[in-house]
Amino acid sequence: MSDRTRLALVVWSVLVSQVFLYPGLDETVVALGGGESILAGTWFLVAEFVAFVVCAVLWGVASDALGVRTPLVVLGAAGGAGSYLAVAVAGGHLGLPFAVVLLLRVVGGAFTIGAFSLAITMLMDLSGGHGRNMGAAGTAIGFGAALGAVVGGQLTALAPLAPLYGGAALLAGAAALAATVPDRTTGGGLPVGTVVDGVRARPSLLVPFAFGYIDRLTAGFFALTGVAYFRDTFGIDAATAGLTLALFFLPFAAFQYPVGSLSDRIGRFLPVVGGSLLYGVAIVAVVLAPVYWLAAALMVLVGLAGALVSPTTMALVTDIVPATERGAAMGGFNVFGSLGMLSGFLVGGVVTALYGYLPAFLAAGGLEVAIAVLASRWVLRITASDRPRQAG
Repeated sequence: MSDRTRLALVVWSVLVSQVFLYPGLDETVVALGGGESILAGTWFLVAEFVAFVVCAVLWGVASDALGVRTPLVVLGAAGGAGSYLAVAVAGGHLGLPFAVVLLLRVVGGAFTIGAFSLAITMLMDLSGGHGRNMGAAGTAIGFGAALGAVVGGQLTALAPLAPLYGGAALLAGAAALAATVPDRTTGGGLPVGTVVDGVRARPSLLVPFAFGYIDRLTAGFFALTGVAYFRDTFGIDAATAGLTLALFFLPFAAFQYPVGSLSDRIGRFLPVVGGSLLYGVAIVAVVLAPVYWLAAALMVLVGLAGALVSPTTMALVTDIVPATERGAAMGGFNVFGSLGMLSGFLVGGVVTALYGYLPAFLAAGGLEVAIAVLASRWVLRITASDRPRQAG
């Protein structure tokens, strides 16, 4: 097994373990003492992502300072596995307060983001082409999310805490696998100042960063509010909710590579702006569908529209900056993406709790349409000025 495959499997394991929890989140949170409110599920997911946002850069700085990555990936995955077990035992078996569970989720997020982000960094360190290495990461992320949604629903049907135990087992396996990958640390990490300086030097980077933020916001929205909507409105169980979520993730994963290749030929404007408009409209259409089968079919359209936007916004980043600055620029893109995922949990959970599902879906879809309309002029300028680079 190649180093690229092993590192992709580490990334895949982190995504699967995370998404295991989404389809049956209600049952899992209740079993952990959090109650039945959607806000309990919101805080359960937010706790982990707060740690993601805060600690991602810290792991990178530590890696550069120590001159190693492999031991830190192992530590992150092993610590994540331990935290999943600790959450299950503390909330599900010892009956400790839900606040303790949330604190353990923060600790777990601090560990697992190290395994995730540094495994991707190790992929960047490999030879064989940056596009090929990042393609491996993207495939692992997309199909990991799809499989996690399906299997997570099945695990919840067995027992509310089963997704936590399943996630712990996967992360433990990821730690063992990561230990077999040799270090190829090249240095040149991603201090926060590097990202800030890059944006100051090239303000146009804020355009793909903004799209990345909103796109990940919608992903976070569907992971929490979308699943809750399907379960509450159509009375489906966790297993069916997992399959429904996979209707989004599978086309989202499968079509990213061909769409990225297509954008090299036709340009980025139509996939980015047109895709975002379609994405926003499709999100709102889901909540307006009167029957389950139609709403589920629209989830496929949502995934296809998301696949139009995701690879082309990342390609915009590489169009704007020279090759020597791509590491820092993509790091900034991922920081905005993590903030977007966190915002998606908060927007979906809070708006739903206060006003209901329809306003929540209108907010998520409306933000996607708004960014397409407001930023279309800037996308046109970027794609016009960078057309020779896209062709090359």
